[in-house]
Amino acid sequence: MKDISIVIINYNTAKYTLECIDSVVKHTNTSLSYEIVVVDNNSKPADFAHLKNNFPKQAGISLHRSVINTGFGGGNMFGAQFTNGKYVLFLNNDAMLLNDGLSILFDYMEKHPEVGVTTAQNYDEHNKHVISFDHDKGIRKLVLGRSFLEKNWSKQFPKRKKEYTEPVIVNFVNGAFMFFRREAFEKVGGFDTNIFLYFEEMDICFRLRKAGYTSVLVPEAKILHYQGVSTGVSKAISKEGMISHLYVIKKNYSYLKYLFIRAYFCLSFLVKPKKWFMLSLVWKGAHLSKSLKQQQQIRFDS
Repeated sequence: MKDISIVIINYNTAKYTLECIDSVVKHTNTSLSYEIVVVDNNSKPADFAHLKNNFPKQAGISLHRSVINTGFGGGNMFGAQFTNGKYVLFLNNDAMLLNDGLSILFDYMEKHPEVGVTTAQNYDEHNKHVISFDHDKGIRKLVLGRSFLEKNWSKQFPKRKKEYTEPVIVNFVNGAFMFFRREAFEKVGGFDTNIFLYFEEMDICFRLRKAGYTSVLVPEAKILHYQGVSTGVSKAISKEGMISHLYVIKKNYSYLKYLFIRAYFCLSFLVKPKKWFMLSLVWKGAHLSKSLKQQQQIRFDS
């Protein structure tokens, strides 16, 4: 068994995937045993060819191609089957290690068995600190706002924009860098593959909390996270986020809470013309059948 397994998804961004792999190899202490599993989530043939032709030829680094784009959770679960590490890091391909974060988190998790998942402190490509965790997006967050929650319930809702120097327990960690205790990850069933994109981290950290585990930012570990590379911004992506959000609320909380949040969005979108494109989706329940997942097609080329 390896100390750590690292799963990286590539989707039409081979350049970043190769850079990501290099950052792991460059910064990780050789005393730590690790493996890197790269999943190509059915990228366009040209991008996959670039990845394949430039892929590192060394033991412990493997490439696996899916015949269909299964999204974030599905791609990571596809990759997880090829791992055997005591810990499993799901690492965005646009997130680069800035130090030996794997050793830092391995040591921290070894000393804190109650922790199910950790994350590193995030910086953007200009070395500016960016948000590394978030609060559950429930009624209080929607109605009162993050700033109010952080000011009045600082222990439960630590400041997201603060650059930390000590570990802090959070609601859920950034999906770009999720360092799991395998035992905990398996106990809660891993990622929910019904979710195509977004809110997977809120969902799985909620389930970890129910199982008695905590989620922690360990700021000594640091990554550079390019902003917006993985998915970009579009109306389709915004709709996907809403579908995932309402699905996670309906799944994990009371039906009344789900109805309240859905009604809140409907009313707030009425007075925001830029959000009108979302109104019909939310009014009808933002069902999973409207997800981009349903539009993916199988492609067997290599």
